[in-house]
Amino acid sequence: MGQKTNPIGNRLGYIRGWESNWYGGNDFGEKLTEDDKIRKYLKVRLVKASISRIAIERTLKVVTITIHTSRPGIIIGKGGQEVETLKQEITKLTNKEIQINIYEVKRPDLEATLVANNIARQVEGRISYKRATKMSIASTMRMGAEGIKVQISGRLNGAEMARSEMFKDGRTPLHTFRADIDYALAEAQTQYGLIGVKVWICRGEVYGKRDLMLHFKSPKGKKGGNNRGPKRRRS
Repeated sequence: MGQKTNPIGNRLGYIRGWESNWYGGNDFGEKLTEDDKIRKYLKVRLVKASISRIAIERTLKVVTITIHTSRPGIIIGKGGQEVETLKQEITKLTNKEIQINIYEVKRPDLEATLVANNIARQVEGRISYKRATKMSIASTMRMGAEGIKVQISGRLNGAEMARSEMFKDGRTPLHTFRADIDYALAEAQTQYGLIGVKVWICRGEVYGKRDLMLHFKSPKGKKGGNNRGPKRRRS
């Protein structure tokens, strides 16, 4: 089961929190569609901001959007002008009061989304997929990851027949629910077609109870935050 399912969905409620936090009621579908619209808009609007995750929380009157990024300066702008403009744009999109929090990712090499996007952009820039993948794996392992697995699929090097190649280092125990495994999929548009990049990163194992809301809220009194969860014990 662990090999087939998405490792993020497989760990929801155990060691990982949800990215949408609200009660739907009768208008669940409307809110879910609106969340998807907000995420798609932000990913296009902030394509250069290295966004790893977008969390959305709702109350009766306010929609709170927490953006996890390794480049917060791009989103905030000079004197906070950019974030205010962004808030106004999303307000027009949803007709709701919007609050935006920026959460700085201190170690982007441990975020599967950022690693996958980095490899995909290098492949689009005609860098060898093997070189791009091996460099990303080495960088992730240097940052303290217990393991990483990368799968590249498509017409690699312009081959006539599509194939998949897997690169591994360390351990990525997908069947172990306490293993903190991040997963992401990115696509590279090349002259030969799409190249798919899948990344799994094991950041250690989590013991005891974990505050799942740590994935969404920055510490009080700080503009950003750090991406460190509770202490993990290495096996």
